[in-house]
Amino acid sequence: MGSVPQASSVTPVVGRDAELERLSGVLERARRGEARAVLLAGDAGVGKTRVLDEAGKRAAAAGMTVVAGHCVDLGDVGLPYLPFTEILGVLAADERFSAALAAHPVVERLLGAGTDAVRDVDARLRLFEGIAGLLADVAEVAPLLLVLEDLHWADQSSRDLLRFLLGRGVLRHRLAVFASYRADDLHRRHPLRPLLAELVRLPAVERLELRPLADSDVDRLVRALEQRPLPDATVRRIVERAEGNAFYAEELLAATDTGAGGVPSGLADVLLIRFEQLSDTAQQVLRTAAVAGRRVEHDLLREAVGLPEEALESALREAVGRQLLVAGDDDTYSFRHALAREAVYADLLPGERSRLHGAFARLLAGRGRRAESAAERAHHYRESHDLAEALAASLEAADHAQRVGAPAEEQRHLEAALDLWPAVGAEARPSGRGADRVTLTLRASAAAAHAGELHRAVSLARSALAELGQDADSELAARVRYTLAGNLLSVDSLTAAFAYSSEALAMIPEEPASVTWVWAAATHAMAARHIGRHETALRVARRALSVAEELGVTDAQADLLISLAVFDGGGRRGPEGRERLLRARELAQSSGNAAVELRALFNLAMGCYENGEPAECLPWLTEGLDRARRAGLLSSPYPLEMRYLRLLVLYALGRWDECVRAARADAEVLPAAGGYTVGPALYVALARGDLAAADRARALLEGPFDWMATLVAGIVLTDAAALRRDPEEAVRRMRSTVAALTDEAGTRPDVTVRLAALALSAVADAAVGLRLTGDESGARRWADTATELVESARAVAGRGQNDTPQGPEGQAWLARAEAEWIRAKSGPDAAAWSAAVEAFTYGDVHERARCRLRYAEALVAAGRREEAAEEARAVRETADRLGAVPLRERVDALVRRARLSDAPPAGDRAGVLTAREQDVLRLLALGRSNRQIGEELFISGKTASVHVSNILAKLGASSRGEAVAVAYREGLIAPEPSAS
Repeated sequence: MGSVPQASSVTPVVGRDAELERLSGVLERARRGEARAVLLAGDAGVGKTRVLDEAGKRAAAAGMTVVAGHCVDLGDVGLPYLPFTEILGVLAADERFSAALAAHPVVERLLGAGTDAVRDVDARLRLFEGIAGLLADVAEVAPLLLVLEDLHWADQSSRDLLRFLLGRGVLRHRLAVFASYRADDLHRRHPLRPLLAELVRLPAVERLELRPLADSDVDRLVRALEQRPLPDATVRRIVERAEGNAFYAEELLAATDTGAGGVPSGLADVLLIRFEQLSDTAQQVLRTAAVAGRRVEHDLLREAVGLPEEALESALREAVGRQLLVAGDDDTYSFRHALAREAVYADLLPGERSRLHGAFARLLAGRGRRAESAAERAHHYRESHDLAEALAASLEAADHAQRVGAPAEEQRHLEAALDLWPAVGAEARPSGRGADRVTLTLRASAAAAHAGELHRAVSLARSALAELGQDADSELAARVRYTLAGNLLSVDSLTAAFAYSSEALAMIPEEPASVTWVWAAATHAMAARHIGRHETALRVARRALSVAEELGVTDAQADLLISLAVFDGGGRRGPEGRERLLRARELAQSSGNAAVELRALFNLAMGCYENGEPAECLPWLTEGLDRARRAGLLSSPYPLEMRYLRLLVLYALGRWDECVRAARADAEVLPAAGGYTVGPALYVALARGDLAAADRARALLEGPFDWMATLVAGIVLTDAAALRRDPEEAVRRMRSTVAALTDEAGTRPDVTVRLAALALSAVADAAVGLRLTGDESGARRWADTATELVESARAVAGRGQNDTPQGPEGQAWLARAEAEWIRAKSGPDAAAWSAAVEAFTYGDVHERARCRLRYAEALVAAGRREEAAEEARAVRETADRLGAVPLRERVDALVRRARLSDAPPAGDRAGVLTAREQDVLRLLALGRSNRQIGEELFISGKTASVHVSNILAKLGASSRGEAVAVAYREGLIAPEPSAS
């Protein structure tokens, strides 16, 4: 077959589906005799070689001869025709082409006699014509793909030969040419530029640019390259720094275990090569620009570098021409890649770095203290060691971030100010209300909570508590304690939260009424509720609501109404709770307190969900997330809960593609949100047969305890174990997850019911299997485990909010758990599974289908075959619509095992098969495997397997051979003479 490019055989191809589809189309046309050439452009490291490697494999799999030639950077002493010499050497070693080589003896000059004999014009023309003729003859033997890599390094002779081949008719044969070059190496005077301009005007030549990968694709690449699960923070940092460059991502990943900061040394060397080729003046300009940051204004750069305008422009032109800087439309310059800027910055001497930072700080200050420049000034002052100015600028930047609704930036600037605080003398610190260390720390804690950094919020609140002196103002001391209590509630440290809220409430008297007491009481009511002190919670909340109404503190009224709606009477599911929530929403809106308004909207949505009305949640969630976006609070706790609930609703309603798209969008906006933004997408992935979802779920458990990440991982890993029929692992995962999520009052989480039902599936499978083999003792052991699990599910399902039974979702999972328990104890029971199917009609499409499959199995066991076939048809339709491959495979297995023929009449079958299924059926008749079918139709083997399963089901066949026989018998396909 020749030499398929193998430069990156272990690196997976991600994010290049469109490009590979386009190249595959060119290959298909070449095999038909419509030859074309593709010039593949892209920056160094973006993945050109990997794409050509994959395209070459596809070409070889389709029967093409693939030969590759590589251009090499040999400076001014380049070897003429080097890539073509490599190509001809491969062709000469292939016996199939010996006759073609013999017919063109002039080509042997490149293979043996060197290039001395081809210096005169006539000899050169004969050589070019000989190579063109040889390639045409080779393409007659087998379709041919020529791959030329790194064309930017090609010698003049190779460029001339390529011009001749593409312009003089070689593309009339069964031949394709793929040639790659680095777009970022093509400075204005690069010798390849004129050739490219000439070639792209040819009708048979097209240009394809490989742009940087999307962040989501770099994320997939990094996780695919690393065998072990990686923490999300590590992956996110690599994705941010790689900026779509696959090579940079690989290098950054390789450096994750070294502990080295900055740019890995090997990558820095690569990045600095082009920088070191610049003139001294251009290097000086780039060093100054690197201190400014990724982007710098022309005027600011001119003042900082101190060069005459003419010299500066010449240096900038050189840097832009060498693709190190990019000129913007707004009179700015940016580094082409952030890592290049980091490498240049790291190469600065310490004194040089400090001097330049000082210059930029003074220049920015001289332009007036604009709020939007405060962050830049703070950075430059800090790096130039002017700490008093850095402190003032940091506080100014924090105020600006608060005004524009950017809590993460506000937190960062406040923490920078707190770090600087002890290094700045008291006389140089800012003065005024709130300008003390405790208040600033408390403010930083609130910003961290709004930014979703809940553990950091707790840490900062603890720091504020430690800073309080003995003579601290009692109201400030109470604020610190109830803030700490609220933060502890958000990380499920419930007993500690109750202790601090109790202290806060005791520090300030109820009379005279004060706003501080109201908020302390509101926090204490929530803490009391969470540790099971319901009477205390209700008494304090009702009294605090009365005081808030007396004082006219509308946002506190709203917050207390929400608390009472959640844990008083029928809870948020009842009409009284809903009325309270609607009133709370109005009060929060009128007060402008976005955080409380978001809490109201979340609870309105949850009330709908708990009532078994998932679709009714979506308007509240849409409103809530829009409000969070406008307030800059997307990362705060309630919007995160709303994101998860929205994805869960889409999953339950069977809108899986929409769920996955929304999860991907959420993860790009909030990559640190973990289980909140990826959970239901992992449920979809697992339900569609992607067992790697379990690895991604396992990675969620790394780092500090995260309640939602633990819940999501528990669901995915328990279900994955059940799908693998591993009862020990399923039960272990269920128990460990419930234990981790059980609160300090000993209350098990609501998800216990779902986890128990999932684990019971594997347990019942084990018990049924052992019973079939006659191992009654083993079956009884698993039946005992099933009893333990179902009792746990019963206890939790009977105790929902306010000690009332769980809503329709919890009752549906309990019905499934009960049916699995009966199956483990005595075998499938149609009535129990019918009840489970009915229970899931509230809206969980996939779980209802899974229960219908079990119901069909029970009907088969009861001899009710027609009903079983009807249920199987319904399951199959749902599985196909959702793309739920495991469910589809299981229902197909039941249909074959029980011989449930639900095929349509013979005359209707041709119309039932889709066009793609007819293609697959034709290849089945030729004896192709799933992998071979996938290769011929350019689909994955897994997709081919799904199509084969669909065909078997539609034809009522139990095997591939039977399907082919039915197809021949009924005229769905015609015998082909070439079939083996």
